[in-house]
Amino acid sequence: MSVDKRFSVQATARFSVLEAPGGTQRSSTSSSQGAHNNTKSTSSKISHGPLSAGGTITRGANGLIEGKEYFVSPLSADAKYALARSVGEECIQEQELRLLLEKKPHPIVYDGFEPSGRMHIAQGVMRAINANKLTQCGCVFKFWVADWFALLNNKMGGDLKKIQTVGRYMIEIWRAVGMDMQNVEFLWASEEINAHSDEYWSRVMDIARINNLARIQRCCTIMGRKDTEEMSAAQIMYPCMQCADVFFLKADICQLGLDQRKVNMLAREYCDSVKIKFKPVIISHHMLMGLKEGQEKMSKSDPDSAIFMEDSEADLKRKIKKAFCPPEVIEGNPIVDYVKHIIFGYYGKIVIEFQGDVRKEYVDYEEFEADYKSGKIHPGDLKPAVTMALNSILEPVRKHFESDPVAKKLLEQVKKYKTTR
Repeated sequence: MSVDKRFSVQATARFSVLEAPGGTQRSSTSSSQGAHNNTKSTSSKISHGPLSAGGTITRGANGLIEGKEYFVSPLSADAKYALARSVGEECIQEQELRLLLEKKPHPIVYDGFEPSGRMHIAQGVMRAINANKLTQCGCVFKFWVADWFALLNNKMGGDLKKIQTVGRYMIEIWRAVGMDMQNVEFLWASEEINAHSDEYWSRVMDIARINNLARIQRCCTIMGRKDTEEMSAAQIMYPCMQCADVFFLKADICQLGLDQRKVNMLAREYCDSVKIKFKPVIISHHMLMGLKEGQEKMSKSDPDSAIFMEDSEADLKRKIKKAFCPPEVIEGNPIVDYVKHIIFGYYGKIVIEFQGDVRKEYVDYEEFEADYKSGKIHPGDLKPAVTMALNSILEPVRKHFESDPVAKKLLEQVKKYKTTR
């Protein structure tokens, strides 16, 4: 699949919240207008940014905040579909996605993340790229800060305060790297579940009641654990809760990694069981490889397997220099994987300097891949180019954590925490 460079972070995130690419004013609409008229309202606590931001908000039955100005996409139906589909390595179901984007101006997209340690580049940059693509389609992206889930999964040694500190740190990174926040909400699981406990836990219990233990255990790989691995009783609750999140957040689209596919499919199966007509569309994004040979994905517990969002330039150079990068091989090559999903996703191009002062700018990923496969591009040419591109992406994040006192303190705290599996 070709990479659509027009909607990289560079192309979308550097505009003010009401400005569209090309310098035109981004149009916006109140959530109480258009297709969202005449919906029932419920009150809930504001919980974007730091915990307990205070105040109350009113949400319509559609899950959107009443009176909030949401970005309205100027794209055609076909362009919306192509852009949203480019986010996923897999999409279930494509026709449902197309119809959803045609009929609903602000589909709700959901992703949940456990605050579990330092943020690697896939969580930071890939997530910003994909979120910006979907909000450019008019979607509203709800990030579920899964602090209670991290507690269930024994992250940060089961210390909720540490988990919440990590959650704040992650949000700071997304702001610094260029995520467009107009159509984005951060909802803290601990706050939202407490505020709506009857609604939430009744759904969790219904999901648990309908499914047998073996079906739930098959979903436990979403926690980074094997389905045959011994787990605590608390961890058995995790898939039922994650499935309930989809309905609690009124998600039209589940946009998580391929490693979360099983529980997203559980949500679609649950719709069949309880006769819910409109099932969530599943768009599963690519899992970025680890930097070492044979690593299917990065590991926070192995610092040299990944680039972290606040890595120094020296750390970045060292990791890329040591990274597995077989010549003329595309499959299983983490450096090529970074080029496709990070560098082309962010910049829409890569610039490579060859020996003899020869410089070439690749704006087409397929051309780059063909030249690498043929041997025209050697790992010795590619690695410095990757280092330079990644360094320029990470530099604004480093500066933010150096200059902003709140962000700086958060990073200092997170670096002291021991990452737990």
